[in-house]
Amino acid sequence: MPLLIASLQMIAGFILLVWSADRLVAGASALARNFGVAPMIVGLTIVGFGTSAPEMVVSALAAAEGNPSLAIGNALGSNIANVGLILGLTGLIYPMMIDKSSRQYEFPVLGLVTLASAFLMMNGSLSRVDGTILISGLGLFLFSMVFRAIRQAEPSANTEALLAEIPDQMETRSAVGWTVVGLIILPLSAHILVNGAVTIAEIMHVSEAVVGLTIVALGTSLPELAAAIASAVKKEDDLCIGNILGSNLFNLMGVLGIAALIHPMVIEPMLISRDLIVMSGIFALLAIMAYTRGGVTRLGATVLLLSYVVYQVVVIVQALA
Repeated sequence: MPLLIASLQMIAGFILLVWSADRLVAGASALARNFGVAPMIVGLTIVGFGTSAPEMVVSALAAAEGNPSLAIGNALGSNIANVGLILGLTGLIYPMMIDKSSRQYEFPVLGLVTLASAFLMMNGSLSRVDGTILISGLGLFLFSMVFRAIRQAEPSANTEALLAEIPDQMETRSAVGWTVVGLIILPLSAHILVNGAVTIAEIMHVSEAVVGLTIVALGTSLPELAAAIASAVKKEDDLCIGNILGSNLFNLMGVLGIAALIHPMVIEPMLISRDLIVMSGIFALLAIMAYTRGGVTRLGATVLLLSYVVYQVVVIVQALA
């Protein structure tokens, strides 16, 4: 019975988390637009943050409540799921080409951020100084995104998609209302989710990191999965790849950075020796496909998906051993 209650807690937390994140982004972006903030800036910042809002709030709350392994496991696990599960599944539906712009900018930036994050984590902890470095990197990345978007003659597919998420006609009163609702329910739902996840870890006698790497990471990645499949069905390659790369960047710099700023975290050795390496390795696989094949073929998608499945099996088997 306790396991059932904890599972229902997590399900309710996931549903409320995704819904409240969507409402918060809609309200805040409409409010900013109504007060005269340029749509380009609103789209690339507020809406861009929205893609990683579930991971960000869950990891921040987990860190604040003294569950660092859950916080870090959620961030690393979400990145692994984004590439292995989401691009694996969408690539099977529709092989995707990766445009020159992504290969010249997003891939090198994500590669650099992955190396920097790994370097900061190698000493077995994330301090507030580390968090400041990561958040500063995110700020620099957002500034560069806005600068690039302004210089482009036409907005990229990814930028256009972010702009399309800004409500065209939402009264300021409604925008304020949804913003307040999102600000209240988002942390509340994250609290419900984290409590359920910690309880499941205790009942199953496994590390909180395992729950973060598996169930929580999968749940917080569901919005990206839905968006990626929709993009694949519409054959919008740039949008699908751009969403995943952007989400992974936000997870490493924003999710880990904010969590570390709230509460310095000690990192379980397994998260460094296994999960950090897997996250880096699966990104390296995607990068090889991008630069040698120009995209994700069905064969490449199969490799990514199988890598994710094998990884999940290894995590669960090692946890239960």
